[in-house]
Amino acid sequence: MSEVAILEVVKKNFGDHLILGEEGGIIGDTSSDYLWCIDPLDGTTNFAHCYPSFAVSVGVLFQGNPAAAAVVEFVGGPMCWNTRTFTATAGGGAFCNGQKIHPSKTDKVEQSLLVTGFGYDHDDAWITNIELFKEFTDISRGVRRLGAAAVDMCHVALGVAEAYWEYRLKPWDMAAGVLIVEEAGGAVTRMDGGKFCVFDRSVLVSNGAVHAKLLERIAPATEKLKSKGIDFSLWYKPESYMLLES
Repeated sequence: MSEVAILEVVKKNFGDHLILGEEGGIIGDTSSDYLWCIDPLDGTTNFAHCYPSFAVSVGVLFQGNPAAAAVVEFVGGPMCWNTRTFTATAGGGAFCNGQKIHPSKTDKVEQSLLVTGFGYDHDDAWITNIELFKEFTDISRGVRRLGAAAVDMCHVALGVAEAYWEYRLKPWDMAAGVLIVEEAGGAVTRMDGGKFCVFDRSVLVSNGAVHAKLLERIAPATEKLKSKGIDFSLWYKPESYMLLES
């Protein structure tokens, strides 16, 4: 129902735009410069258990680059449900319920609260991230695994966590959150430290101040996966959809 409602609004107002939905797949003309990445329910398992870490996430790309974003996070829990809405536009800043937000200024991993996530497949990337989870648990204030990528990234933008990373996410998981982090003043790269694209297979977002220090451990682990032949090419990119070269 969530994706149906979003699609109805997008098609009515932006009929010539391309859409990539988690449930509906590709809809529209792949020659369009605009691509809507829609996750109608980020954190499905949390939602099913009434655990307050899930959201509706919508990100709009222009020639492959995030241009606008909205994440509606459901907070509180049974008997006290509420929402808060994160928004951002390229060059326009990031906001939570209309108030401008910024990441934390913490510059030491030892003083940082970190967040990560794990996919359903227990493959080499999953095993590598288990090891990273252990390493950072030992040297930081703690590592959380909350189960909703868009929410996790918004928490970095809001300054309540210093960083979030994960392998194997999809464009609809990341398109909104990465723009909100960047516009709040944070940093976004791949987990090997390379320039990030929404169609990449890994992401690291942070407050910026601890980014390089996190990469000292995360990047070598990711390079090791590459040396094993693990595929890190772009994925879920609609055929013929053009990316702006920069």
